[in-house]
Amino acid sequence: MKGQNKLFIAIVVALILGVAIGGLVHVSYPESAESFSKNIKLLGTVFIRLVQMIIAPLVFTTLVVGIAKMSDIKMIGRVGTKAMLWFISASLVSLFIGLMLVNWLEPGHVTKLPIQDAASAEELLKTSKGFSMEDFVKHIIPKSLFEAFATNEVLQIVVFSIMFGVALANMGEEYSQPVIKLFDIIAHGILKMVGYIMWFAPLGVLGAIAAVVATNGFEIFKVYAIYLRDFFFALGILWLALLLVGYLILGNRLFELLRRIKEPLLIAFSTTSSEAVFPKLVEELERFGCNNRVVSFILPLGYSFNLDGSMMYMTFASIFIAQIYGIEMTIGQQITMLLVLMLTSKGIAGVPRASLVIIVATCSMFGIPPEGIALILPIDHFCDMGRSMTNVLGNALATSAVSKWEGQLDNHGGNL
Repeated sequence: MKGQNKLFIAIVVALILGVAIGGLVHVSYPESAESFSKNIKLLGTVFIRLVQMIIAPLVFTTLVVGIAKMSDIKMIGRVGTKAMLWFISASLVSLFIGLMLVNWLEPGHVTKLPIQDAASAEELLKTSKGFSMEDFVKHIIPKSLFEAFATNEVLQIVVFSIMFGVALANMGEEYSQPVIKLFDIIAHGILKMVGYIMWFAPLGVLGAIAAVVATNGFEIFKVYAIYLRDFFFALGILWLALLLVGYLILGNRLFELLRRIKEPLLIAFSTTSSEAVFPKLVEELERFGCNNRVVSFILPLGYSFNLDGSMMYMTFASIFIAQIYGIEMTIGQQITMLLVLMLTSKGIAGVPRASLVIIVATCSMFGIPPEGIALILPIDHFCDMGRSMTNVLGNALATSAVSKWEGQLDNHGGNL
């Protein structure tokens, strides 16, 4: 725990230093801000790429081992059903909270932001035009496992891993045991790597934060203060709802869980990547006492289907853009939008800036000018910090809850 606290302190210090250094460059050396931002961002890039390097093999090995070890197909079905019920309920609650609060707080009516040129949103608009049911299916089902590995398509890896794990579980121990043992050893080896990679986290945090502040300065906080305030208030309500449910299921152990995942939460907040903390989250949930079979089954699924922060943001941002353009939407239209977002968002895990792509597609569908996405692009990084952290919390709670329901939550902490 001493080492963990050192890393946590190092990350907090790096966060503060990043804001200070970025602010100094923006104020004192504005002509160098762009090149400085480009160079220091490489620290964040190194950290993210180190983590991305191990995600595909870790998801594949842990999920195959987790399912194959279950050997009981009924148990796989039972655990999967409980997980999906949690995911769907949490998604609906997240979308509904976003919808309710954006209508109540009306940040689009208050801020009176100027309508910006859509050039900054051009790339996203192009990306979203191809969104269709065909792309949705292609995104879920892998054409090649190696292609899925190469592009870190977590959802495709999950689909293959589940099928392979079920096949191994049905082959009998004589055939499957050597393969399971090999994958188990590989998974433990990768988890060992996690410990080394996490010490790059403070540098990654420093680079990511300094780059954003150097480019945009502190003004960005003032210009969008109301939008950020309302969005983070809505996130706070979502956190209260998630933690309340977590407390009802886990009792006082909820506080132990929060203490264990404080590092992953902070890294996700600083780097805007819930993906970056996946390996560390696996480790901490197992240390918390969750059964490793349940963790390795639920967590990869959660990263594909249980993005609570992103879900809430999608309704919040879509209605915000409508408010900016003075477009009034009926309750019926908003409920329809909620259901559309519920469905379309389930196949976009792993897509860069996935929430924004879905928002653009949804705006087009409901007659809201999709160019309005340009309004929120400058502060999307800061919103992404909050939603990434919320995604991590939601998945940690989902895994712990399913472990508890299965009677697989160890009271004194589990072993890796």
